[in-house]
Amino acid sequence: MKKMIGMLLSMILIFSLAACGNNAPAGKSESGDAETLPTSQEEILSESNQKTLEQEDVSGEQATDETPVPSEESAEAEGGKTLVVYFSATGNTKDVAGYIAEATEGDIFELVPVDPYTDDDLDYNDDNSRVVYEHEHPDDRNIELEQVTVDNWSEYDKVFIGYPIWWHAAAWPVDTFIKANDFTDKTVIPFCTSASSGLEDSGELLAEMAGTGKWLEGQRFSGSASKEQVAEWVQGLDVK
Repeated sequence: MKKMIGMLLSMILIFSLAACGNNAPAGKSESGDAETLPTSQEEILSESNQKTLEQEDVSGEQATDETPVPSEESAEAEGGKTLVVYFSATGNTKDVAGYIAEATEGDIFELVPVDPYTDDDLDYNDDNSRVVYEHEHPDDRNIELEQVTVDNWSEYDKVFIGYPIWWHAAAWPVDTFIKANDFTDKTVIPFCTSASSGLEDSGELLAEMAGTGKWLEGQRFSGSASKEQVAEWVQGLDVK
């Protein structure tokens, strides 16, 4: 009997110890510290993608910050502007100058003598007329103009200069303007109006007088030149 009771107590003791072992807290190591569980595959991919996105964001910000923005000064230098300068005795050159300004979307500047030329002054058949006298007395061709300088002159890189032909040369009021301005870094295109004479050496003489600038071969127009004729000439120019 005692033997049976001893065996029963031994079995109860064994079951008790097993139960205590099963009640130990999960997630603990033998030392009692929390276990470091391995990171799942999804968490690893998530962290990797997040880092990639962060790197792309930083790269994008750097690219934006380093992108050069053109300044107003450089834009102006690249663009350039066109100016049409002219002296007109009877209105013919004025008309052509207006056509050129329209075709080039340029500004216009008229040369106006302080002492304007009258119809009698322009009568080259009269030996006593003003133009005949000035032609025979070159020292008296320094014609004073109401204005010889142009506002914002430095902004223009293309300058058309128009005039009537007087004795195979540009009408001398133009000389005053040429002498008063610096044409460095400008492309200059002369044009003239004439009933019969050509451009002659008028453009070359003005270029010599200016001493600076890139002077192109000019064009002669009749007094009745049309807007279409002038526009076609402008479009055919190799002006850069």
